[in-house]
Amino acid sequence: MATETEGPTLTVDELAARAGVTVRTVRFYSTRGLLPPPEIGPRRVGRYGPDHLSRLALIEELQHQGLTLAAIERYLRHLPDGLSPGDLAIHRALVASWTPDRPEPATLAQLERRAGRALGEEDLDRLTAMAVLERDPEDADAFLVDPGLLYLGLRLLDVPIAPDTILAARAVLLEHARSTARSLTRLFHEEVDTPDVASMKSLSAHMQPLVVQALVTAFQRSLKRELRELYAQGDTRGDTAP
Repeated sequence: MATETEGPTLTVDELAARAGVTVRTVRFYSTRGLLPPPEIGPRRVGRYGPDHLSRLALIEELQHQGLTLAAIERYLRHLPDGLSPGDLAIHRALVASWTPDRPEPATLAQLERRAGRALGEEDLDRLTAMAVLERDPEDADAFLVDPGLLYLGLRLLDVPIAPDTILAARAVLLEHARSTARSLTRLFHEEVDTPDVASMKSLSAHMQPLVVQALVTAFQRSLKRELRELYAQGDTRGDTAP
């Protein structure tokens, strides 16, 4: 699987398969300027990379939200220049957070087309640990997939983290996510004059994109700070060790 540091290696057919769209869709988006041009390699074959894949995933998510093509074009024009595939993935996650949870059925063959390679038992275990999919106990080839997590989960398959660590990280994230949601719900409850389910849902719908963006930004900055402090301490210990 291609990583952010790899150059363009995918043909248009491989890109379409990985993104879960048709080649015709890729070419259409390209002609509208929604995708950057491919890198032309030997034999004049266009090659696509992680940036194209991330941008395609974002476009598809915007379409799922019901945005028109013109609205998608405006959205992409307002994105800052030079966004990395990781930055685009964050934008997609923010958009996907507006969508209700709707697990979708998928076969192993469909998952492998999206992954761009064969998926072994260890891969399926990792995706299950990340809550990307649920196995059908009666059919080894059938799964229920969380479409909001699928793209992220497939990108994380080759990250060298043990499934037990993924489960532990997920538990930490869920614990703090629920704590944050509980605190924000109480805060929003106090803001509404006559709180009821309908008014709280309406306020949450307006606030959710802002809250998710704030959480992502706060997490990124906090993680960088923790890493700096951790490895600064390590460097200090190394300098003073006999």
